[in-house]
Amino acid sequence: MDTIPLWAQFLALAFLIFLSAFFAMAETALMAANRFRLRHQAKRGSRRAIATLWLLERTERLLSLVLIANTLLNALAIALVTAIAITNFGVEEHVIIISTAAVVFVLIVVAEISPKIIGARYADQVVLPASIVLRPLLRMARPLIWFVDLFVNALLRLFRIKPSSSLANADLSPDELRSVLLESGSFIPQKHRSILLNLFDLESISVEDVMTPRTQIEALNLAVPVEEIIEQLTTCYHNKLPVYDGEINQIVGILHVRKALGLLREEDELTVHHFRALLSDPYFIPLETAALDQLQNFQENKERLAIIVDEYGEVQGLVTLDDIIEEMIGEFTTSTPSAARAESFSWDLHGECLLEGVTALRDINKRLGLNFPLDGPKTLNGLLLEWLQDIPDAPISVKIGNCIIEVMQVQNQSIKVVKLRRIEGPALQI
Repeated sequence: MDTIPLWAQFLALAFLIFLSAFFAMAETALMAANRFRLRHQAKRGSRRAIATLWLLERTERLLSLVLIANTLLNALAIALVTAIAITNFGVEEHVIIISTAAVVFVLIVVAEISPKIIGARYADQVVLPASIVLRPLLRMARPLIWFVDLFVNALLRLFRIKPSSSLANADLSPDELRSVLLESGSFIPQKHRSILLNLFDLESISVEDVMTPRTQIEALNLAVPVEEIIEQLTTCYHNKLPVYDGEINQIVGILHVRKALGLLREEDELTVHHFRALLSDPYFIPLETAALDQLQNFQENKERLAIIVDEYGEVQGLVTLDDIIEEMIGEFTTSTPSAARAESFSWDLHGECLLEGVTALRDINKRLGLNFPLDGPKTLNGLLLEWLQDIPDAPISVKIGNCIIEVMQVQNQSIKVVKLRRIEGPALQI
């Protein structure tokens, strides 16, 4: 050491600290890097991204390299400082202790904490250039890593810990992927993120949650006079109508309204048989069918409308392809006056909202930010009847969660109109 200038010794010390800081920063940046962005860049031909993904596929070997390098560099830095102190001040115990403490402090601040903070905060900017250096180092250090791993694996087996080579390749669960979408921030537009989240929700709902209830089905009755059938056809809001004979459970087919209107122009004296000739076969599905499965069934069967029946074969409602698609991308049609009204409800200035009893609880939760349970009744009327265990014959109010529900009108054994009043405060689970 006497023949080496002091400035060269300190320059070597600074170089050791710099290398230690580089490894610490590179390790943190690799662990914090956005793997989805790296895969996207790799598909576009980025060599740095490809090198980074290559390193991440060998996480255990990479960690071994970084830890070995950091340990050796830190030990060399402490030894060098000790040698400098002895050379310049002699074997003085207090000088050696002070110099060692000083270099340990510098290593903690400059070579550990600071570079790791930088690596975590600027992971995407650091990881790509760092991978160009680490990849050849990892290849050159393979024999050393193999030798060290022999002892590491022996120690792990001693404690009955099985080494794993797939640390960085764990698949994301649906809930984890949902969390990734929720935390994507400005990287994914709000509308796109909403569609993807709705697609996850589609797995947990059935056609019952999105169907048009039986009482709201617009259908054609062949048992009424032809004049009434014609009048209904000229004023209907849909292109396809279920057709029944006398009673809604006796559905005999589906009528394309455009074909029927063409029939009105061609025939002078229409009969029920003319309309029967235009019917296509009805498509029936069970009440418990999952919405996502039904979307696929529509595609496979080349259908757009299905009649929903329960276990007794009685009609409960109908669902269309549009109903399921709207669950994913939001409502885009207002084909009936009732649909137009359903789109418009919201809290007024007094924190109140007037609703029909047939309004779906899912729509209320979405539009008003409430938390009504969805595992039971599907409508506001059904929720109140279940809650009250009776059909009220006078105005009554109940408190459910963070909302006061006031029954305003009851008609034909069902609640027709209610008023919701919001209660300020944290949301309550029902």
